[in-house]
Amino acid sequence: MIKLIICGIGGQMGSNVLALAEADPETEVVCGVDLHAPENIKVPVYASFNDIKEKADVIIDFSSPAVLKSETEWAVKNGCALVLASTGYSESDLKYIDECAEKAAIFRTANFSVGVNLLVKLVKQAAEALGENFDIEIVEKHHNRKADAPSGTALMLADSANSAFGEKKPYMYGREGIIGKRGNEIGIHAVRGGTIVGEHDVIFAGEDEIVTLSHSARSKKVFAAGALKAAKWVSGKPSGRYDMNDVLENL
Repeated sequence: MIKLIICGIGGQMGSNVLALAEADPETEVVCGVDLHAPENIKVPVYASFNDIKEKADVIIDFSSPAVLKSETEWAVKNGCALVLASTGYSESDLKYIDECAEKAAIFRTANFSVGVNLLVKLVKQAAEALGENFDIEIVEKHHNRKADAPSGTALMLADSANSAFGEKKPYMYGREGIIGKRGNEIGIHAVRGGTIVGEHDVIFAGEDEIVTLSHSARSKKVFAAGALKAAKWVSGKPSGRYDMNDVLENL
C-alpha cells in the first residue's frame, strides 16, 4: 500500500486525486496540506508541512510554487518521493528542484496527461520529418482562471519541436502590429476563456499543406489520474529527476 500526502487537497485537482486514490486498492491518502480544509474530508488536513505527523511514501502537489521549499525539505528529511503537478515555476525554482533531486526522487512534468506526453513525442517526430519547410505554430486554450501564459504544456511542446532543430528557433509569443515577414520562430499563442480544461494544437504549415497534431482534455480527471500513476511509479525509486517519459517507456 502506497501512502500519499496530497498538497492542495482543498482544490479541484486535489479533490480529484483524493477520489481516485480512495478508489484505488494500491494507495492510501494519510493526510493533506492546505490552508483551507475541505468539508466532510476523512483525513487530517494541515496548514503546513511542519505540522504533519503521518509517514508517507509520496507527496502529490497540485497547489502552487509557493510551497515548493517547505515540501521539498519535508520530503528530503522523511525519505519521501515527490510528484510536482503545479505550474508556473520560475527558472530559479526549476534549478532548486534539480538540486533537491540529488537527495529525493522528484517527478515533474508540465502535464500529467498520458495523451499529452504522447503528443510531445509525436511533435518531435513530425518536426524531424517535416524539417525547415514547415512553419510551426502552437495554440493553447485554457479556462479564464488560469494564471500563467503560455501554458507549461505549450512550452513543453515547443521545446520538443525545437529539439529537432538543435534548439535554435526563437519563440514568438503572439503577434501584434506590422511585424513583417515571418521569421524562423516557433509561434506560441494563448487563449483564455470560460471553462476550457485544456486544448493544445501544434500546427505545421507548409507549401499547400498543413499538418496539425492536437490534444483536448475534456476533464481534469485525466491530470489527476496521471499524477496518481506517476506517484505509484516513483514510489521507492532512488533520488533523481523523473518525468512522464519514464512512465511511457513502461506502457
